[in-house]
Amino acid sequence: MGMLIETGSQAPAVITRRRFIGLGAAALAGVMLPGHALAASFWSRDRSLSFYNLHTGESLKTVYFAENQYVAEGLQAINYLMRDFRLNLEVQINRQLLDLLYALHYQLDTTAPFDLISGYRSPQTNAMLHEHSEAVASHSLHMYGMAADIRVPGRNLANVHRAAIALRGGGVGYYPRSDFVHVDVGRVRYWGAAG
Repeated sequence: MGMLIETGSQAPAVITRRRFIGLGAAALAGVMLPGHALAASFWSRDRSLSFYNLHTGESLKTVYFAENQYVAEGLQAINYLMRDFRLNLEVQINRQLLDLLYALHYQLDTTAPFDLISGYRSPQTNAMLHEHSEAVASHSLHMYGMAADIRVPGRNLANVHRAAIALRGGGVGYYPRSDFVHVDVGRVRYWGAAG
């Protein structure tokens, strides 16, 4: 249990044919929904996440769920890493989002950390970003700790996009020009160019 601060990068990995076929089969079987669908044994085991915050240079690897309960120390570390770095404000990141990211990491069959482009955004930061880009929603789920903009080193962005859609855990936006995928735990919906 606990957390490990890391430096450096993980070696890139490739999605195997077997894992890719498994993704499709699992999606067709409707067993991918975080919290509802993957086997109970998948959700009852210890869960960890690792991130590299591209804006602050901070790395985190932490267990956030162990012994059938969420781990306060791990949750707090994630809240801090995913904070609004512009105003240094944090909120409780939605646990369903963490579970979605955990399932996505598993489906991508990688040990690489998520590159975090955006986690929590305060209403002030969101309004400022919205003024500069129509791609930023005025009522973004980032303001509620329910969304993350990510990419995964060693994984093609289109594959990350497809894996996120297969999970059917919420919204998935595809931003190949900006090199990230948006995931959230709002209603299921998709936008952006096809992967």
